[in-house]
Amino acid sequence: MTDTLLTALRDLAEPAPATLADRVVDTWVRVPGPLGEVFAVTGARGVRLLRPAAHAGDLDAFLEGYRARHGRPVIPAARAPRGLLPALSGTGPGPDLDLGALTPFAREVLAVTARIPAGQTRPYGWVAREAGHPKAVRAVGTVLARNPVPLLVPCHRVVRGDGDVGQYLSGVPDKVALLEREGVELAHLAGLVGSDTTGVVCFPTCHHARRITTAHRQGFASLERARAAGYRPCRDCRP
Repeated sequence: MTDTLLTALRDLAEPAPATLADRVVDTWVRVPGPLGEVFAVTGARGVRLLRPAAHAGDLDAFLEGYRARHGRPVIPAARAPRGLLPALSGTGPGPDLDLGALTPFAREVLAVTARIPAGQTRPYGWVAREAGHPKAVRAVGTVLARNPVPLLVPCHRVVRGDGDVGQYLSGVPDKVALLEREGVELAHLAGLVGSDTTGVVCFPTCHHARRITTAHRQGFASLERARAAGYRPCRDCRP
């Protein structure tokens, strides 16, 4: 009872939507994305769903599936929500997101994933650890496979620990294309890279690792081996 009351009070403290319709009707837009058009559905609190149009298929079926799942009508939006176009073009911060329907674990996984910088990758195990559940690697994969807002939460930047890019909700070719678009060298995703001048070890795509010259570049299969050789983990990428 107390938790319910606190939740209600928090809702009252937040700014109210402009109209009653904002509470009961969601809106959709079709906008350009990095690999083609995308459909986005927005509610009162932010973007709730985003899908590449090529993957979503027929627009009517996409919208009907959304209505059936969420029990809310969807109408065309007059304009894209603030921040959506800059985020999709890589020129600015993203829009507000509404992930309230997800579990706390899923929201934490997506929050961790959202912090991976463009042009860098992290293993599924790293996401699990950063989310506070180091043994839940498979569960992390499940959450990312169901990511309601890909591109806005860049799950394409999460790869397998062995260097394979792993799966993606709209197909591996899309994941490869997104990573290559960001300048990721797909042949160098596995293991760790250390600098023998700084004694720091990083993920290969870390911006620090990219500055290590060939003469001072040392490769390690694991953090344990790097530590045994006297290296410490990078404070930015935190391998």
